This record gives sequence, C-alpha cells and structure tokens, in this order.
Amino acid sequence: MSNESALRDQICQLAKSLFERGLTHGSTGNISARTDDGGLLVSPTGTSFGRLDPARLSRFDAQGVHVGGDSPTKEMPLHTAFYDTRSTAGAVVHLHACHSVALSLLPGADPDNFLPPLTPYGIMKLGKVTLLPFFLPGDPAMGQAVRGLAGKRSAVMLANHGPVVAGKDVEAACNAIEELEDTARLALMTRGMSPQALTDAQIDKVVKKFDVAWDD
Repeated sequence: MSNESALRDQICQLAKSLFERGLTHGSTGNISARTDDGGLLVSPTGTSFGRLDPARLSRFDAQGVHVGGDSPTKEMPLHTAFYDTRSTAGAVVHLHACHSVALSLLPGADPDNFLPPLTPYGIMKLGKVTLLPFFLPGDPAMGQAVRGLAGKRSAVMLANHGPVVAGKDVEAACNAIEELEDTARLALMTRGMSPQALTDAQIDKVVKKFDVAWDD
C-alpha cells in the first residue's frame, strides 16, 4: 500500500471513529491532511464522517489546484489558512461538537483563551484556544480571521459553530480536537460549582515542561 493510500484509509477511519462517538453528526465536519508531495486530501462537501470513501476524497496538488476526487468542503478557506500560517500543520479537523459549541454560547468566555485550565492535557495538546465570532458557514472571512492570528494558535473555536484544530498529522489533530471537546464538557459539568482549576503557577509548570506556546 502506498503512503497516500494509507493516509486515505487513516483519514476515513479516524473520521468514522469521531462520528460513531458523537463528536460530529449528520454531514457536519471536515478533515484534511498533507500528502508527501505537499498536496492535500480533503473530505468532500456534504459528506458524513461516518461514511467517507477513501477513493473519493478531494485531492489537491502542491499548488492548491483540485486535481481529483469529489468537490471539497466549503470550509477550504479555514483549512488553507492553517496550512499557510503554521509550518507544522500536517492536518486540520473541524467538528460540530456539542459541548464545545454549547460552551461558546455562554457569557463570560475569554476570547483569547476560550478553554478554562481544568487539566494539563488541554494545555499540552492545544495551547490557548482563540474564540472567534460567528460567521456564516463557508464564509471566507473565517479563514481571514485564522490568518489574522499569524500562526500563533493551533486551535480556534468558531462561536455557535464548532472547533477547528491543526496538528502535525491527522492522528494528532484528531486527538487534540477530542481534548478540546472533553475539556469543554468538563467546563459545562462543573459550571457554577467553583471548580478548582489549575493555578497560574501550575499552568506555568505545564507550559515549561511540555514547551507549550502560551504567552504570544
């Protein structure tokens, strides 16, 4: 099996796992990954994460030209914004995950640091998550907003919409977006209960030990 064939299968397997565990639903969500030649494999528009076909993934060459497969997701501006601004991005995942969307609806969120520091793992896998305002689905302005972060964030939360995460590869991106959703779930479960979040000193220790981009 070629590297690209293996990557196609991995994208579809991970997407199906996310779908089957309720992290996205219906035909929501999109996923992409870099190929060895600098191109992209992207989930097609209007498809379900539970039923992606490896052979029908949208294929882009290294110049960003669509060269094969079905038409890509309408959220391509989001994906290309991460690839163009983060040299370490090897994959991008966007979900309509219930708990993180719910948390984005509530007042009091810090737009520069959306997730409360409840566990070290959200910090380790995501750094700070920027909360972006509401955009219409498919609006290129979402990509422009990500570009405005100048590659300083690996994850953003689209208000009333869903999280988007870039990782070094497709498995890392999926693991990180699951951490985002799980942290949001913890935040909702403990909301109004005065949970003992990590202190600034504890956060600083996590950031230094795991070399997390945090201050910029």
